[in-house]
Amino acid sequence: MAGETTPLVNGKVDDNLKRLKAYQWYAFFVTFGGYFMAHFSRKSYSTIKQQLRQQGGFSRAFESQMDSVFMGTYAVGNVISGKLGDTLNPTTVLAIGLFGSGACLFLINVAVWINLFPLTWVLGSVSFGFGAFFILAVYFMFGFFQSTGGPVGTAVMGNWFCDKESVSRRGLIFGLWTCHQYCGDVCAQFSAAIVLGTGMPYWWALLIPAVANVAWGFLTMQLIADPANVGIITEEVRIRMEKNAAKAAAGHTVVDEGPKPISFVAAFQIPMVAQYAVAFGFFKLTNYTLFFWLPDFLGKNFDPVAANLIASLYSFGMMPGGIIVGYISDKFGGRRACVIGVFMTLLMFFLTIFSAYQESLSTGALLVMLFIMGILVGGPNNIITSAVAADLASHPSVRGSNKSLGTVTGLINGTGSVTAAIGLNFIGPLADKYGQWAVWLYLVGCTFVGTLLMVPKILGELFPPAPVETREIEELIV
Repeated sequence: MAGETTPLVNGKVDDNLKRLKAYQWYAFFVTFGGYFMAHFSRKSYSTIKQQLRQQGGFSRAFESQMDSVFMGTYAVGNVISGKLGDTLNPTTVLAIGLFGSGACLFLINVAVWINLFPLTWVLGSVSFGFGAFFILAVYFMFGFFQSTGGPVGTAVMGNWFCDKESVSRRGLIFGLWTCHQYCGDVCAQFSAAIVLGTGMPYWWALLIPAVANVAWGFLTMQLIADPANVGIITEEVRIRMEKNAAKAAAGHTVVDEGPKPISFVAAFQIPMVAQYAVAFGFFKLTNYTLFFWLPDFLGKNFDPVAANLIASLYSFGMMPGGIIVGYISDKFGGRRACVIGVFMTLLMFFLTIFSAYQESLSTGALLVMLFIMGILVGGPNNIITSAVAADLASHPSVRGSNKSLGTVTGLINGTGSVTAAIGLNFIGPLADKYGQWAVWLYLVGCTFVGTLLMVPKILGELFPPAPVETREIEELIV
């Protein structure tokens, strides 16, 4: 089985496995905290959109541009970060992301403090919005720094949770791990509620996560990224050693420099990577629309503090979503696409209800629906970028030869973010021109298209084809 380490040596538990198990949960803790900080950072901005418009002079159209700039660079950054995580020291890449995220939030605060947004440049007879350009440029870089947590953190987790027991519980383990983002979202919403509720200047909602990111970056720098770095022999290392031994026996000169990073072409050739990447794009658009805009939409009927607290129910629901999907898919032999398809179908039903009755729902019904929608959105999104990516990256064609998990995760997340970046451009104009009901119907359509793209994989899991011989793609390694 993929990822298995030898459990017994002369009747005793293998020392490699003992050392692996001893460090697993520390790696879990540090990478969990890193992605927690990433979402604490990006969610903090969405919690004060109203204040930025009322006191900072922002407009909904400009905030949509910020969202799109962020998602665009986040998309490209995921691909680059995944590759860098497989090529360089992953902990260095993660730490740079945390330091950079903190710096970008601080610069946004500086822009707010000096009221930079209205400032313009005048060159001859042409005026340029210097303040808007500066803020968009900072958010452009913010997207790159934020992109490190997903693909690189997933790769570190895959490095440590590679033994037989962990692989058999991959869905549950990664479902628990992906609660990081929603814990960060909830923390940002509660932090904003405290800041606004106590009368503090609203920009404290950005300054607090900026400091927290930098602090966690120093802790991340001490993390061991790969068991092989401390001499632990895992199954991946054993496979590579056997391949090198076979080459040496055939008369080839072999220098073991560790697994080589996989190329983008080779990653896309791993079965189902491209299909998951495109489908995930539509799911991510739905998720990030709710992520960026839900507090603002709720602000139509509630005060800012109440809107943020109510919106937190959506994030609370996303936490058990990943655990539920992961656990169920483990129990059904890793048939994750089938479980994802069921959850997305149910989500379309709830989004349709929201489009028709959101403004007339009682507070109790609204809370329940948001919690359930959080489960339905969070489960598939969590599992696709963690357990599914780990499943794909452990395909027999690349095992033992390549470092592929960061690259695969980055491609899936990056492709999804491109779709989300394009789609987010329409949210503000749709809400302004037609009302919020049009946004909910728009999300129904996005979810339907994403689910439709999953149909071939779902059918493949329900009616698996006969096993076929896999081919090595080592010639595509760079």
